[in-house]
Amino acid sequence: MMRRLLYVAPLLLPTSGCSLAPDPVVPAPVVQMPEVFQGSPGDSWDVHEPLRWWTGFQDPTLDRLIDSVLAANLDLVEAVARVEEVRAQAGIAWADLFPSLQAGSEASYASQPANTGIGGAFRGLAGDSASGGGRPSLDRFAFTTYSASLGFSWELDFWGRARNEHRAATADLLASTADLHAARLAVLSETISTYFEMVQLRRQVALTAEIVSVLQEREELTERRYDRGLVTSLELYQVRLDLRSAQATLPTLEARLTDVRGRLAVLTGRHPGQIEPLLPEAGSPVPFVEPIGAGIPADLLLQRPDVRASAERLQAARYRVGARKAQLLPSLSISGSVGQQSGDVPGLFDAGQWFTNLLAGVSAPIFQAGRLRSNVEAAEAQHLQAATAFGRAVLTSVAEVESALAAYRAQSERHAFFEDQVEEARSTTDLSARRYASGVAGYADYLDALRQLLSVRSSQATVATELALARLSVHRALGGGWTEDPRAPALDLDPADEVEQGR
Repeated sequence: MMRRLLYVAPLLLPTSGCSLAPDPVVPAPVVQMPEVFQGSPGDSWDVHEPLRWWTGFQDPTLDRLIDSVLAANLDLVEAVARVEEVRAQAGIAWADLFPSLQAGSEASYASQPANTGIGGAFRGLAGDSASGGGRPSLDRFAFTTYSASLGFSWELDFWGRARNEHRAATADLLASTADLHAARLAVLSETISTYFEMVQLRRQVALTAEIVSVLQEREELTERRYDRGLVTSLELYQVRLDLRSAQATLPTLEARLTDVRGRLAVLTGRHPGQIEPLLPEAGSPVPFVEPIGAGIPADLLLQRPDVRASAERLQAARYRVGARKAQLLPSLSISGSVGQQSGDVPGLFDAGQWFTNLLAGVSAPIFQAGRLRSNVEAAEAQHLQAATAFGRAVLTSVAEVESALAAYRAQSERHAFFEDQVEEARSTTDLSARRYASGVAGYADYLDALRQLLSVRSSQATVATELALARLSVHRALGGGWTEDPRAPALDLDPADEVEQGR
């Protein structure tokens, strides 16, 4: 229970400073998480160790293939770019907390009649030759102005609107990073399952070729016995039917094998013809039947990237409610500029030619036909949706782990049955070989036993692959591993930073 509270604690931290964000919401499925996974053996309570979990299959070819996928998979490159986009959006939100500064320079020239504007208001200063005053007449004004200034503007974040927007953007960044881990887990799982499919198909092709060879020899033997009248035509036709059926299977297996190689090539960012160096001949995956350390259900709050992403999006939605509420209240902003202004360029360097402009203002929404209130209601509805999605993600994760553990146990038992069946078929083949060598049984009996052994071994290879896939499902349900990838961007925030910012 203490561990569970530690996992949920980041969702319950109060917001520092002035904020209109609602209190944190912890959905009921999170609070009511079970202590252990249903039906799990006691040793599965051990802490899950996810780092490079695929090495448990003990297949060097698979390890090299995954290293290649992590370095060159285009889906992961795209996912990293999405994280960088969200990181930039968080930087934009962060900028709203600070004043904006602008530097500028300007040169202007104006020429206008003296009897317009200010000149028209003081028409008497221009004189009138018809009045005999003797003063000169000015018919135009012309002047040039040069200026260089530094301006600023700043909206004071009194109600926490900008802070909440930044916190929401930071939560979006953490959610996007969790999405990257989820994409990596999906790519690795697809790579492993496709690799196992390729290994199984290779094994099936080899065993089917051996069965075809046995059936061809069996056909020749049956034809000779038929010619001597020792067997009926029905037995000959049955042997030929079995042979044609086995031969017809080979082209289908070869086509599927080509398709699997192509899918593996896409996962590694290569063309199909460039994948062969990564795929030397490999046997079946090492079958493991021991329980997997699954930990406790509360571990999924950190281990499962989809659950973590849902939690961060819940936080983002909560902060956006506070930001929308702040828009209902008055805003205070200040702006101004300072610089030099002169009628000629050298005057710009005269200290006495400086000028300043300062402006402070308060603005409050009076009537917008319910726009701002509707924005708040929409944000609150999104908050409720995010809380519901988080609870559903937690429920789904626990159910998937329990289902994967049950399937893994079932496949382990099934694999044990086939191990016994292979041993029995091998013993039958050995006995048939000894009986044939001693002249007690015929060669046809030995070929039939050998064919049965090959068929059982083919089924065993399929079951071994299904067991490996069941183990893969358990790792995936537990959240896989937070693998280190040089392409993955490092977060700028650590938990301490999150606490400082009110997370």
